[in-house]
Amino acid sequence: MATFCKRKCSWLVSFLLLLPTLSVFAQQKNTLSDLIASADDHLPVLLQKKELINASRAEVNEVRHSFLPQLNLSDQVNVGTDNSMAGSYFPLGIVPSTSSGVNAENNMNAASGNIAIIYGQYDLVNFGLNSAKIKNAEAYVGLQEADLQKEQYYIELNIAKLYFNILKSQYTLNADKENVDRYQNIFSVIQALTSSGIKAGSDSSLAKAELSKTRITYNQTLGSVNQLKQQLSYFTGIPIEKLNIDTSSNSFTNIKVDSVQFATDSINNPLIDYYAKQKNIYVANDKLIRKSFLPKISLAATTWARGSSIGYNNDYQSLDNGLGYQRYNYLVGLNLTYNLFNGLYRKDRLNINNYELKASDDELQQQKLALASASLQADDALQSTRANLLELPIQLRSAQDTYQQKVAQYKAGLISLIDLTNASFVLYRSQTDYIETMSDWYLAQLDKAASTGNLTQFIQTIK
Repeated sequence: MATFCKRKCSWLVSFLLLLPTLSVFAQQKNTLSDLIASADDHLPVLLQKKELINASRAEVNEVRHSFLPQLNLSDQVNVGTDNSMAGSYFPLGIVPSTSSGVNAENNMNAASGNIAIIYGQYDLVNFGLNSAKIKNAEAYVGLQEADLQKEQYYIELNIAKLYFNILKSQYTLNADKENVDRYQNIFSVIQALTSSGIKAGSDSSLAKAELSKTRITYNQTLGSVNQLKQQLSYFTGIPIEKLNIDTSSNSFTNIKVDSVQFATDSINNPLIDYYAKQKNIYVANDKLIRKSFLPKISLAATTWARGSSIGYNNDYQSLDNGLGYQRYNYLVGLNLTYNLFNGLYRKDRLNINNYELKASDDELQQQKLALASASLQADDALQSTRANLLELPIQLRSAQDTYQQKVAQYKAGLISLIDLTNASFVLYRSQTDYIETMSDWYLAQLDKAASTGNLTQFIQTIK
């Protein structure tokens, strides 16, 4: 098989080197790796996902900073009355606080007051809640990174497919050009024969029609090449006039059909890793939920200074007396907080998260199943392509020999123009069949590499 591949590739290289080279190919060539690197720097969707990674990393820092103690400083200067009544009530938010001021009747004398407070609070024990919050935030970073890698993987795959399709179209364009030249030669021969009266004039008209048909085919292929390049320009940001896929080196035909073998890599495959990271979010959520409903032990400490223009004996003094600080206090305490219904709330949240975790695992298994199926389909395509590559060189050599014989026989008047054009058509079809089959092999190898997680390694083999 290896000997055959060498002989076949050597023959095809010689064949393709004879094809005319378009002038646009004289400019700098774009390799597949260059195109992918250009897309990585150009596509806004990739830049967007990179910024989302930065945002998720910033959220990790925000979570870490949320564990710092609360430390509040307040100062308040007031002027107002001091009338209160005995009795308790729940805070209403908008009801001002009055200290002392329980009198037999309303006293509308104004009094000044000043109070400054420093209050701090820190969670001493929360039974691993802080660690769970950090791991949950880090899990989102992992998901964003996996999302970027998945998007890059799909873009690399699309660019590689475009690259091979452009190669195929450009080789087909060369074959179309050779086909035009072939029919131009036939038309010239017929013109010479009809001018001398050896052939009927109808042969000239038929040959002219066939020549026009080959030119139409060439124009259609050229249009297809330009359309594919427009798509590639969208991904890479390279203007279409500067896109130039190299065919002169015949790299399209230099790789042996059995030389690239990749083992399945289910760990590093971005098409699997994204769904695994998505599952990790729910695993981290499970731990966070369990920790969130545990008791919390907090340390609280405060100190404050107070001033008032009302004396200890309910003596209303000058308002200036209330602007300074006259009394100082501090208070330190431990606070245990636990909602007695937390067990029920935790159970509800865990049930929701558990269903989401199972759904994410099903999605992961579905992706693995789809990639395994794609890998098997690629194997089937490669097997049939290899079988075809055994036959196509025979078909192409026979078609070339037949065409040369038919040209000589037509000139000698032994066959009709229909026999000659049929031979030319068979030769053209053999050329395009070979190009089509080589393209099928590359695309099947590409699908195999992508489904097994080896896309980057495969692309590196393409020079």
